[in-house]
Amino acid sequence: MSEWYERWFGEEYLALYPHRDESDAAAAVALLERHLGERDSHPVGVGYRILDLACGAGRHARLLGALGWTVGLDLSPTLLRLARAGDPAGPYVRADMRILPFADASFALVTNLFTSFGYFAADEEHARVLGEVRRVLRAGGTFMLDFLNAPHVRDTLVKYDEREVDGTIVEQHRSISPDGRYVLKRIVTRPDGRAFIERVRLFERDELERMLTDAGFRCNAVYGDYAGGAASDSSPRAIFFAERA
Repeated sequence: MSEWYERWFGEEYLALYPHRDESDAAAAVALLERHLGERDSHPVGVGYRILDLACGAGRHARLLGALGWTVGLDLSPTLLRLARAGDPAGPYVRADMRILPFADASFALVTNLFTSFGYFAADEEHARVLGEVRRVLRAGGTFMLDFLNAPHVRDTLVKYDEREVDGTIVEQHRSISPDGRYVLKRIVTRPDGRAFIERVRLFERDELERMLTDAGFRCNAVYGDYAGGAASDSSPRAIFFAERA
C-alpha cells in the first residue's frame, strides 16, 4: 500500500487547499537572503545553483530563481504540473527526496520549506534525506530547513474545524499520536464522506540539530519565525540554517 504522502498531494489536495499564502513564501526567501548576506562565503549570482527540495507547486522555487539557477524537486506529479504551468522555463524534477538524482556537490544551497520534512514512519528515513542533502551540497554550502516547532504545535493545536470549499464541507480533525511523536490530521469531506490523512513527525529543535550534526552539518542559526525572531517554545517555526561541514 502506498504511503499517505503519495496519495494525498494530488487533485484532492489542490481542490481542498486551492491557495497557499504567497506572502509566507516571500518572507521565507527574504530571511534566506538576509542569512546568505551575513554568512555565505559563496555569493549568489552566476553559477549559484539551488535545489528547492519538496518544492510543491513552486511558489518558493519561483522566488529562489532570482538568487541563482534553481531546480525544484517533488514526488507529486500533480503539484509539479502546477509548478511547471506557473514557471515554464524553470526545471522541475520528479523524485524521492531519499534518493536525489544529482551528482555529489551539485548545489551551493538546498532549501526544504514549509514543513516538507518528517513524513516518513522511521527516523532512519529522515536521516537518509539529510545524508542525501549533504551529498549534493558543495563544501561550505547552505541548507535551510523550515520546520514546525513542536512545543508550539502541542500548545496551540486546534482539534477540530470546518470550512466550505466550492460547496464541499471540509472537516479537519487534529491530534497528537499517543506516543507524542506525530501530529495527525484527518480530513473528511461532506457530503461524499471522503477521508484523507496527514502525519508529520514532531521533532524537537534539539533532535533536529542533533540529526543535522550527525549528518555532517554545522548549525549556524535557528530562527523562530520568518522575520528572524529568536527560536523559543512559543515561536511558530523552527528554521535551521546549517553549513555542510
